Amino acid sequence: MNDRQSYPALARALLVLGLPLIGSNLAQMALHVTDTVMLGWYGTVELASAVLGASTFFIIFILGSGFALAVTPLVASALGRGDETRVRRDTRMGMWLSVLFGLCVLPLTWWSGPIFAAAGQEPDVVRLGQDYLRIAGFGMIPALLVMVLKSFLSAFERAGIVLWATLAGVVLNVLLNWMLIFGNWGAPELGVRGAAVASVATQMLTLAVLVLYSARHPVLAPYQLFRRFWRPDPPALAQVFRLGWPIGLTGLFESGLFEATAIMMGWIGAVELASHGIALELAAIAFMVHLGLSNAATVRAGRAFGQDDMRGLRDGALVAMAMSLIFGAVVVVVFVLFPAPLIGLFLDPANPQGPQIIAYGSALLAVAALFQIADATQVMGLGLLRGVHDTRAPMIIASVSYWLIGIPVSYVLAFKAGMGGVGLWLGLVVGLVVAAVLLMVRFWRGRWFSGRPADSDVRTPA
Repeated sequence: MNDRQSYPALARALLVLGLPLIGSNLAQMALHVTDTVMLGWYGTVELASAVLGASTFFIIFILGSGFALAVTPLVASALGRGDETRVRRDTRMGMWLSVLFGLCVLPLTWWSGPIFAAAGQEPDVVRLGQDYLRIAGFGMIPALLVMVLKSFLSAFERAGIVLWATLAGVVLNVLLNWMLIFGNWGAPELGVRGAAVASVATQMLTLAVLVLYSARHPVLAPYQLFRRFWRPDPPALAQVFRLGWPIGLTGLFESGLFEATAIMMGWIGAVELASHGIALELAAIAFMVHLGLSNAATVRAGRAFGQDDMRGLRDGALVAMAMSLIFGAVVVVVFVLFPAPLIGLFLDPANPQGPQIIAYGSALLAVAALFQIADATQVMGLGLLRGVHDTRAPMIIASVSYWLIGIPVSYVLAFKAGMGGVGLWLGLVVGLVVAAVLLMVRFWRGRWFSGRPADSDVRTPA
């Protein structure tokens, strides 16, 4: 019988794990922001091409990261039942699948120019976008391996090193951007290619730090994570693949929802698209907190699931939901009371269209306040379901909620009902609410609360 933890103790445990994950998520956003700002200083065409290349890289990365994210619940459950061998096997095969995925998509990143041209991009943007992606594509494997090790370390509730490694990467990225984009300190002036080189170097540094930490830390070294790394492990490979591919597609469906909204906002007008970008950036910053709490909830749920501690699973889920909802309520208040100052942070005071962008963006932030609670609930539902190794049903829920409901409602409200950009965002609210409700119903009515064995994985030695 497992001892029941108090709600304050569960909240403390979630925060100890969640705060470094939140910090690393925000630091990862800082990498994107610094690239955008520094290339914006260099040139408009270079910025546009890098944004195109980086967006393409991100979409591919989201799809491939499902195998890495599957490692978190698998390792957490294995730790919950004291299966050290399984920890090594699942993590190792997560790395195998990440490397295989990175190799498979390398031709896509190398010959991306024709794809950009077919999408109607300008010739200079196509050329520079392909230049960027040809270099950045070699960072796909280290970036995915970083995600695997982040999942491994999170399952051990040792996410602090991930935060520090990511912060070190931000510093390195800024320095290398300054050198290689602009040709400072005697370095060649590479422009957009310099930004790509800086990104790959940053990913390699982060990977090296996490590999050394995982191999040498006294608590982690006994797991011999890299022992016989070259040996295939078909049962573990199949298990990580089975759990991981739906996670990747779920992330693709969700990120695709916001990409599609940006495209439709561009049909409305430039001011509206600029307002959309700023409001979405603010919403994304808040989302990083919910995502960090969700990742922590996956670990805590996975531990309870591995121990057959359904009371602990239920109590931990309630605490995680409450904490995410409290933060969501705070964000709602901030978005409603202070929209203009928040949006003004992203604008040059001399911009003649600034007042229009602030006015329109304030309306969008009011809608963003509406979907804060739904967004918090849906990402927490995803995290809890991953903790109990349920990923296929969430994938189906995401595809239906976002693409069969959210996008059509956005289109109808924006262009048929004449509500414009506000209508687009109200469609997002509808899709997120549907996803939140279905995911929570799925979790709380799941078979894991009705006597299902904690784990049905194959457990053969490796």
